[in-house]
Amino acid sequence: MDTLTKSNTDTNQDTFPIRGTDYIEFYVGNAKQAAHYYQTAFGFKLIAYRGPETGAKETASYVLQQDKIRFVLTASLTPEHEVAEHVRKHGDGVKVLALWVDDATDAFNKAVKRGAEPYRQPNTTEDEHGKVTTASIHTYGETIHTFVERSDYKGAFMPGFMPMESPMEITPIGLKYVDHCVGNVELGQMNEWVKFYQDVMGFKLLVTFDDKDISTKYTALMSKVVSNGNGFIKFPINEPAKGLKKSQIEEYLDYYRSSGVQHIAVATDDIIHTVDELRKRGVDFLRVPDTYYETVTDRVGEINESLNELKRLNILVDRDDEGYLLQIFTKPVQDRPTVFYEIIQREGARSFGKGNFKALFEAIEREQELRGTL
Repeated sequence: MDTLTKSNTDTNQDTFPIRGTDYIEFYVGNAKQAAHYYQTAFGFKLIAYRGPETGAKETASYVLQQDKIRFVLTASLTPEHEVAEHVRKHGDGVKVLALWVDDATDAFNKAVKRGAEPYRQPNTTEDEHGKVTTASIHTYGETIHTFVERSDYKGAFMPGFMPMESPMEITPIGLKYVDHCVGNVELGQMNEWVKFYQDVMGFKLLVTFDDKDISTKYTALMSKVVSNGNGFIKFPINEPAKGLKKSQIEEYLDYYRSSGVQHIAVATDDIIHTVDELRKRGVDFLRVPDTYYETVTDRVGEINESLNELKRLNILVDRDDEGYLLQIFTKPVQDRPTVFYEIIQREGARSFGKGNFKALFEAIEREQELRGTL
């Protein structure tokens, strides 16, 4: 069970209301092929496009959606563009964690006043479907938060994009919304960025894990989770801790070449169906030994799902005071061992699967050993 840790103040209030995750934008080497992967493997539907055909001469972007999850995949058409430089340095990775707000200009101004570094000033664009206002600030590494105000927009995504559908028949797999996004930062930076979210965004400190909570025989890490007031936005922030060998955080930082988004947890109401479909479509997952399931019911008690099905699909289970959760983690979804996904089903639990940490990180270490980076 996770231990909830109070923030350093009991008066934390959101600096501005956040309605949820608006979109996550990846900078990638080939947006067209990446879009095909997310459609066929993860069941996302193509809804919009921006590129040379719409007047954008330097980049191409594909917008994919499944329920409340929206991904934007952007690639550069020229080697000099900042997107190409980002991909050269980091590989395919997350550039933008966009937040849906009521007033993007107000959110930007308040964040900057509280200490955020501006990335892009407020800008309003319009077309026949209405208008959208966006503004952006820097966060860890080269990641940014973009505030999106879209209450007056009825189009597919935002001005500059045209509606687009794939000729393929796409079958969703039951993904619902972004549960949380995890950032990896360099040693000594975790508390700095927790303070940023508290001071700038008014987030509260939700959970703290130290190297005793998250460690194996060889590696360790530390993590703190910050959340906005309504709980729609949760950002765990990890940093490496001293261990006998190189931790997963250190491996990520070596390959990503800076702090950045490590994994995105996406929620489902039926994890057995979702994971079954993902496996059939070729998505690779980390694997824990079958012995994990010999004692799992002793630890978590009664659950609604079939233990045999969970074992067949290698889905993990944990429980807290509120209920239980089911979770599983993909292997990295690009060649560099950086970004991966967590599939999660919450049955009342609000925690993050602390009881699974040891089994999970031993599974990651097995992959590191295969890559020669442990």
